[in-house]
Amino acid sequence: MGKKHITTQTKEEMIKEGEALEKVLENDAERVISKKAAKEGALYIFSSYNNTIITLTDQFGNVLDSRSAGRLGFKGSKKSTPFAASKVAEALGQIAEKAGIRKVHISVKGVGSGRESAVRSIANQGFEILSIKDTTPIPHNGCRQRKPRRL
Repeated sequence: MGKKHITTQTKEEMIKEGEALEKVLENDAERVISKKAAKEGALYIFSSYNNTIITLTDQFGNVLDSRSAGRLGFKGSKKSTPFAASKVAEALGQIAEKAGIRKVHISVKGVGSGRESAVRSIANQGFEILSIKDTTPIPHNGCRQRKPRRL
């Protein structure tokens, strides 16, 4: 092992370093305050056959937080239940209240069983729902069919 080098800082260097750290902390505080100042947000609910994922954004589309049934501790087939979806919505509703969001636009995507229960849970928490949009992708003509079999 090599020798250890000990560097000593002068008072001016320590003051400059402390000022730089204060600027970074102030910027972080401003960012959190701007997140809390948001009164309106959007909730994106993705419900598949295996899980339910809900993402909370502010009115500009910046992600504030995201929760899933697996993150809350549900395992296996219990992740895809409506009960798990309602618990995910409740957890994200509490986060939205802390961020100061009272009005939400909801976008629902997927075919899972947690779609309606998540929306109901959000409505029961007292949020003002401005719109509900279904963004599930639907094939208009489907994939190209295979050629007919010749006998």
